[in-house]
Amino acid sequence: MFSILCTKLTGRQRGLSKLRVRTRSPLLLAYPTTTAIPPPSKYGMLHGDRLILDHMPFLRSIALIPDRIKPGQHPFNIPCLAHGLDLTFKTNVTFLVGENGSGKSTILEAIAEKCGFNLSGGNRDHQYLLDRALSDLPSATKLTWNQKTVEGFFMRAETFFNFATYLDEVGSTFRAYGGKSLHQQSHGESFLSLFVNRFESGLYILDEPEAALSPARQLSFLTIIHDLEASGQAQFIIATHSPIILSYPGATILNLDGDRISEIEYKQTSHYKLTREFLECPERYFRHLFADADEDS
Repeated sequence: MFSILCTKLTGRQRGLSKLRVRTRSPLLLAYPTTTAIPPPSKYGMLHGDRLILDHMPFLRSIALIPDRIKPGQHPFNIPCLAHGLDLTFKTNVTFLVGENGSGKSTILEAIAEKCGFNLSGGNRDHQYLLDRALSDLPSATKLTWNQKTVEGFFMRAETFFNFATYLDEVGSTFRAYGGKSLHQQSHGESFLSLFVNRFESGLYILDEPEAALSPARQLSFLTIIHDLEASGQAQFIIATHSPIILSYPGATILNLDGDRISEIEYKQTSHYKLTREFLECPERYFRHLFADADEDS
């Protein structure tokens, strides 16, 4: 099945409209100025009447600025940052994994702030106060772009309630959130309403999006990621503990446990190995976990 990009240009090229059509029809494929792109190609950007293919993510990298580091101070004393930070995003979906306190949220916040997104959740259009002090990491980092974008969203599970309240207070129509207040939906439903209705194109920075999602809804979330990133219009950087979400094919997984950030294969993550081993024989874990309690009794 082919993906077709049709461009309609005026004489002065004052307007530019795009139409993507998935079709087997030779009649549609014959449409003038049509560019037929066989899968698994991803779309690039249109410049005038020229289609430039670019399979790379929007954000290329994040790195520390050496003369702005404050050694021994938080967050520069987090083990994975103690020896510097120089991450390259090679795919449209990147996962950050690691134990609690390993620095996942700190790095996501730095990227979000450099993008101008609200650190309690939202994007450049959402103006409300963060209820805690900012990290020093954003001012000590620089972002490098393949293609700069101001579109996207920063979603953090722990402050999602604040974001939902903000929408109520400013009198949102909720058109971009499923047509009703996020507070009038269950926790999981409100997360999916955001993902389905608000996410279109841009850079999406998500901190533990699985927090309110059942296993079945996590699978639905994978479909949403695929529909957006496969078009070449969206990039995802996600911190997660979910072995279901981590299974997304073709994603890059960065492990923050240890004194340096390193790429890791899905089945080598502790999330996958621990979950698999526990499901294969939960009794073995119970014997270990409850041994002290049994001895005391």
